[in-house]
Amino acid sequence: MQNTYPILEFDPAPRAILNPDIIQRREDIPSHAVICFFQDLINDLLREEKLEHFADLRSEMGNHPLYLYKTPERTLLLFHPGIGAPLAVGLLEEVIALGAKKFIACGGCGVLDDHVDVGHPFIVTSAVRDEGTSYHYLAPGKEALPHPDSVAALKTTLNEHQLAYNLAKTWTTDAIYRETIGKRNLRVAEGCEVVEMEAAAFFAVAEFRQVVFGQILYGGDLVKPEGWDGRQWNSRASARRLLFELAVEAVLRLP
Repeated sequence: MQNTYPILEFDPAPRAILNPDIIQRREDIPSHAVICFFQDLINDLLREEKLEHFADLRSEMGNHPLYLYKTPERTLLLFHPGIGAPLAVGLLEEVIALGAKKFIACGGCGVLDDHVDVGHPFIVTSAVRDEGTSYHYLAPGKEALPHPDSVAALKTTLNEHQLAYNLAKTWTTDAIYRETIGKRNLRVAEGCEVVEMEAAAFFAVAEFRQVVFGQILYGGDLVKPEGWDGRQWNSRASARRLLFELAVEAVLRLP
């Protein structure tokens, strides 16, 4: 297992010294969950009284609330995973330990070329593992993949709404201030259209824990050699609401 580079020292042992199942499983937890990166939308849903508090996870940041979101078909779990792969994966691990099994995440992403408008949906089909967390869940490799059932559910949902979308490879990175021109060009040459901070780690954990996980993103800020353009991506309330509603519909399709 020893390697010149510690990040490549993958250990497939199913049990670690500290395991997420120290958290007691709850029989009343929904099996299906939407992971939502849009705290402004979660706040809106709370004001609209569409969420019911279910439980709190804890970190040194404080409470990380889990909510129930009721639909005519079933009640879903809803939570914000935090930002960045280590925190997001830690919370996902604990939610899996509580008993949830089917996940669709919705969030925003950087776009690596300006051919895509702000708000355009991307169904993630693979993620380049340029972060650290996934290497503790899967053997070293170039990419991590979502569950095929989740991709199919997202495609069916967007097709039914006659929405244009891209099936996209994403570049998952830990370092938003180290997206250099050289690395951006390399990722584009490999087929990446977008960049974000969690997808590869999410997919790796889901494969390791044998749960279903997919992700839909909307095109936000522009990351290209000529410079960064925020494009007011985080103020697109209608796009964020739509993406959440699509994620809800898609996760409901998972058996």
